[in-house]
Amino acid sequence: MATILLVRHGQASFGAEDYDVLSDVGHRQAETVAERLGALSDVARVVTGAMVRQRDTAAPLLARLEVTADEDVRFDEYDHVELVRRATDDPGTDLTGIDETDPRRAFQTVLERSLSRWIGGRHDDYHESYAAFRARVRDAVIEVGSRATGTAVVVTSGGVISAVCADALGLDEGGWAQLNTVIVNSSITKLVVGRRGTTLVTINDHAHLEPHGRELLTYR
Repeated sequence: MATILLVRHGQASFGAEDYDVLSDVGHRQAETVAERLGALSDVARVVTGAMVRQRDTAAPLLARLEVTADEDVRFDEYDHVELVRRATDDPGTDLTGIDETDPRRAFQTVLERSLSRWIGGRHDDYHESYAAFRARVRDAVIEVGSRATGTAVVVTSGGVISAVCADALGLDEGGWAQLNTVIVNSSITKLVVGRRGTTLVTINDHAHLEPHGRELLTYR
């Protein structure tokens, strides 16, 4: 029996010129999850997506284990920049009633409405459809599971982890969207690979952050 641990990247740099870098909090989250996973004795493989925030989250763990990571772009997040652009360019998207006094909350509202447009399947103007996103994540997890011995750690993103969980729990698009809002930065989701296939065991475990109070508990 093998284990796959899906780790969400640390907090990215909201509002910065380049979003795809870890914030100071994100770096601390990466160190904290590395301390927890570095104590495991059976980590046989580490995989990351190609995004900077994913690779940099993995870096402290790789240093502790003295190993290198395999890179698989199938573990990259959906392109939220394109999703927001398509939605805001579409006059049919309802972007009214947004609280502009709170930039993070305003962005979250826009993103959720952009995701709704994407997962609805009525528009074909995306470079990657929601269905294609779900399919490539599914394929990536199957590949990791087929090669897994001991524990495989995959450092990825919240949308990817939500897709894996939605598949395991039989959730529809709305269920995926709900999960996508609550996956904690640097949290751990556990899958077990056995004779009966891949089974979801835990979701969104962030016990390693709890000793720090709310300081390291972030969702965006």
